[in-house]
Amino acid sequence: MRRWAAGMVTAIVVTLAWGAPAAARTSAPGQVALVGVPGLMWTDVTEGDTPNLWRLAGESAVGSLSVKSVGTITCPYDGWLTVSAGVRSAVGQRCGLPPEPVEGTNMLHEFGWFASVAGVPTAGSVGAAGGTMAVGPGGVLALSDENGAVGRYHATIDEVTDWSAPVIAVDVDVLIRPYIAADGKVSRDPESVAPAVRAAAVRQADAQVGAVLAKLPPSTTVLVAGLADHGSVPHLRVAMMRAPGTTGTSLLGSGSTHRDDMIILPDLTATLFSAAGQAAATPPTVIGQPLRVGDPIPREEALERLRDADTAGQTIRNMGGIFFTALAVLQVLFYVAAFLLLRRRSALGTVRVAAVALASIPVSTYLINLTPWEASPAPTLTLVGGLAACVVVLAVLALRAARLTRPENILAPLLVVAGVTAAVLLGDLLSGTHLQLNSVMGYTGVVGARYYGLGNIPFALLATAVLLVATGVADTLVRHGRRSIAVALIAGLGVFAMILGGWPGVGSDFGGVIAFVPGIAVAALIVAGRRVSVWKLGLFCVAGGVIVLSIAYLDYRRPPGSQTHLGRFVGQIFDGTFWPVIARKLDAMLGTLLSPNLMPVVIAAVAFLVFAVLRPDQATAGVLPVAFERAPMLKAGLLGALVSGGVGMLVNDSGAAVLSMALALAVPLVLSAGIRAIQLDGGSADGGRPQGAVKQTRVA
Repeated sequence: MRRWAAGMVTAIVVTLAWGAPAAARTSAPGQVALVGVPGLMWTDVTEGDTPNLWRLAGESAVGSLSVKSVGTITCPYDGWLTVSAGVRSAVGQRCGLPPEPVEGTNMLHEFGWFASVAGVPTAGSVGAAGGTMAVGPGGVLALSDENGAVGRYHATIDEVTDWSAPVIAVDVDVLIRPYIAADGKVSRDPESVAPAVRAAAVRQADAQVGAVLAKLPPSTTVLVAGLADHGSVPHLRVAMMRAPGTTGTSLLGSGSTHRDDMIILPDLTATLFSAAGQAAATPPTVIGQPLRVGDPIPREEALERLRDADTAGQTIRNMGGIFFTALAVLQVLFYVAAFLLLRRRSALGTVRVAAVALASIPVSTYLINLTPWEASPAPTLTLVGGLAACVVVLAVLALRAARLTRPENILAPLLVVAGVTAAVLLGDLLSGTHLQLNSVMGYTGVVGARYYGLGNIPFALLATAVLLVATGVADTLVRHGRRSIAVALIAGLGVFAMILGGWPGVGSDFGGVIAFVPGIAVAALIVAGRRVSVWKLGLFCVAGGVIVLSIAYLDYRRPPGSQTHLGRFVGQIFDGTFWPVIARKLDAMLGTLLSPNLMPVVIAAVAFLVFAVLRPDQATAGVLPVAFERAPMLKAGLLGALVSGGVGMLVNDSGAAVLSMALALAVPLVLSAGIRAIQLDGGSADGGRPQGAVKQTRVA
C-alpha cells in the first residue's frame, strides 16, 4: 500500500492547524556553489560511467528537479534565467544556450532587456559586492545583477585559480551541446543524438563536475542541477545538495512541492540566498523555498526511486491524451447505447453493469497508484492492466452490494462507487496526495502544472462523490422523518470536504472552494424542501469566493517562506499584479471548450439529461423519473453535483474538464439506480411507485 496507507492512519489523528514547515537541515551560512548541468537525468548517473556524480550522490541529498518554466520545454537559457529571477521565466517558444557575456567583460548585454520587461529582482544581490563568481554563460545569467554583471567571470573551469567567492555558479554545458540544432536552438526531436553520443557527453560532464568538486573547499554547500530539457520531451532532472559534514545519501525536497523527493527551479534561487546567509534578503518575488534534507536512505534505493519517478511521469504524460480520448468515446457510446437499449427489458442489466463500470474508472486511476506499477518492466502495460482490474473489482463489489442489501435499495452501487471515490480522495488529501501524483486523472512533476494538493479533475470527482453519498444517505434519513439530520449531514460532510480541498498545504485549491459551496447549498436546500433560485445561486457563488479569499488571506499572513500559491495570489492582488494570472487561467479555460476529449462528454451527458427530463419515456424509458421517485433526495445530489461542475468549469483553468468529470461520475450512477428501480418494478417504468413517496422540491 506504499506510503498512502500509513499516511492515512497518521492523518486521522492530526488536526488541521497552522504548523510550521519542517526545518531544513542545512549548513551554517557560508560558501555556496551551483553547478548546472543542463539535460542531466538520473538514468545518466551510474557508478561506472559517472564516478564523480555517483560519489557525490553517496554524500548528498538527492531529488528530482522539475525544470518546468513557462512553455512545455525548458531550454538552458530558460533554466538559468529562472534561477536568476526566482520565478518561472522564458525567452520564447524555442531557445538554446544562454547568451555569451560581452567580450572582455563580466557583463551580459542582453540581461537589461529581461530586467526591464519582467521587473523581477535577480539573484545578483546574493553576496556582497564582488562576492559572486560565474563560470560559463549560464553562471553569469544566474548571478548577474540588474546591470547584467557579476563579481568575477571565467569562460572555463580551467581558467579559475581562486575559488573563494561566497557564491559561485558554474555552467557545465557539454552534455546539452550535442542537442543544439544548426539554428542554435534545442532540437525539436525527442532524442536527436545516438545513445553512444549522449553517453560520451555524460562522461565529459562528469569529468568537469569532478574538476569543480576537487577545487571547492570542503566547507562549500554544493548544488548540482540538471536545469533544462534536452529535446522536445520534458523529463525530471537531477538535483543534489551536499552540505558540509554530510555523510550518506538522503532525499531532497522543498516546501514548494510539498514532496520529500522533488524540487523546482526557483527553489535553487531561494537556496542560494539561504546557504549564503542572506535568507532575509531574498526578493519577495522569488516563489521558491530553501531545499530541505530528509531522512537517510541507501543511495541505490534513492536513485532507483528517482528514476522510477521520471518513468511514471513519462508514462502518464504519454498516455494522458489516449486515456481521455478513450474515456470520451466510451462515454458517448454509453449514452447512445443507453438511449437505444433502455426501452428493451432484456438489455437493462447490461446497461446497468456498463454504467457502474464506467463510473468506477475515475477512482481506479488513483487506486492503481497503491501499487508500484512504474517499477515494472512494462510500466504502460502494467498501468493499463492494473487500471482495468481495479475497475472490474470495484464494479463487481458495487453490484454485489446491491444483492446483499434490502431488495428495494436501489442506491447500493451508487453508494459504493461514490463512497470509495470520496474516501480515496479525502484520504489522499490527508496523507499528502500521493495518489494524485502521476495519475492520468491527476498531475505529474514532468508537466509541472501542480505538485501537490487537489487537482481540478480530482475536485470535480470529490465534489460529485461527496454530494451523491451525502444525499444517498439523506434519502433514508428523510424517509424516517429525520430531515434536519439529513440536511446537517449534507452540510457537514460537504463543508469538511470543501475545507480540506481549499486548505493551504492540504488541497490548496482556489477555484474548487468557489464551486463547491453552491453545490453544497443547492443540495442542502432541496433536501430541506426549500426553493432554489438564480439569485440564491449567485449568492452562494459569492460566498464561495469570500470563503476562499479568507483562507488565502490567512495563508498570506504567514511568513513568505511558508505561503502557498493561495497566499501569494493575495499578495498579487495587493500589489496589482494579479491580472496576468487571471488572464492566463481564463485563456486556458476557454481553450478547453474546444477540446475533443472533454466537450463530447459534456454535450452527450447534458443532452441525455435534458432529453430525459423533457421526454422521459422516449429517452430513458422513464428510468430517471423512477429513480427520483424511489430515492427523491437523489435529485438533490445530482443537481448539486451539476452546479459544482458548472461553476467549477467557469472558475478553473481546466474548464470543461471539471464539468465533464462531474457528469462522467454522476450520470451513470444515477442511471444505474433508475434501472434497478425498473427491474424491481418488473420492467415497467410506472409499475412500482412506492407508497408515500416524498414530494419533490420545486427548483426555480
